[in-house]
Amino acid sequence: MNCLLVGLILIIWVFAVIICIDINRFVKREYTIYSDKIDSECSLVLLADLHGKEYGKDNYKLISAIKEINPDIICAAGDMLTARPISIYKRTDKALKFFEYLKDYKVYYGIGNHEYRMKMYTEDYGVAYADYILALKELGITVLENDHAYVDGTGIRIQGLMIDREYYKRFEHHQMKPEYIHNLTGEWKPEDFCIMLAHNPEYFEAYAASGADLTLSGHVHGGIMRLPFLGGVISPRLTLFPKYTGGIYNEGKAQMILSRGLGYHTLPLRIFNPGELIHIRLLPCK
Repeated sequence: MNCLLVGLILIIWVFAVIICIDINRFVKREYTIYSDKIDSECSLVLLADLHGKEYGKDNYKLISAIKEINPDIICAAGDMLTARPISIYKRTDKALKFFEYLKDYKVYYGIGNHEYRMKMYTEDYGVAYADYILALKELGITVLENDHAYVDGTGIRIQGLMIDREYYKRFEHHQMKPEYIHNLTGEWKPEDFCIMLAHNPEYFEAYAASGADLTLSGHVHGGIMRLPFLGGVISPRLTLFPKYTGGIYNEGKAQMILSRGLGYHTLPLRIFNPGELIHIRLLPCK
């Protein structure tokens, strides 16, 4: 019995050490995407699910890593802060301070479920969302609420997608059709290389069917805990071993790069699953 107790304590201690390490570090991962729709090379950094996390004072470690890559554009795929009514302006100020360090880059900001929550529940958040978006735009950041922007000289269209709350509900899965997406975003030209900033990866098939060439997502935090051969353990909808947790996925000719995120919310929990900074090289076909 004493051996079992000692073993249990040792296991708990090991996991506690791993958690302390993994919530305070991030890794860089690189992907290369080729397309005959791309006119010239473009270097892109993908950020997702920062949730106000800081790596060093004023996030200098993360900022330094981004500047070392020196991307042409930065895409934020949502949940760059945690939406809680208490101290919401401290949270938005913290996010704005982070983006202020990146104001010399072309930054495109997609909306996650936490930003969406701030926008929809004005009885809890007042005008915090409107103030936050205005401040982002004053920094020169392009906020894409079901809107799009073109990257000059590349043939790349960046399309933001902000989906309804029902697509984030726990224990519920709602079907999404390409028509729903186009009702939000409008149609786009087939010759465009369309990058879809779609926070929730669960609907990748619908994004691909709508014509998105490359979907950039987050939301799942890598499945919180990752196990060998099994991958991420749990999704935000509280389903075990979800289909999409991190990495690159294919659906026909369409692709999705799913970030494991950079932060956490509610519980400081990441196991065998450090934060992730993604560098993507977009290249014309040879």
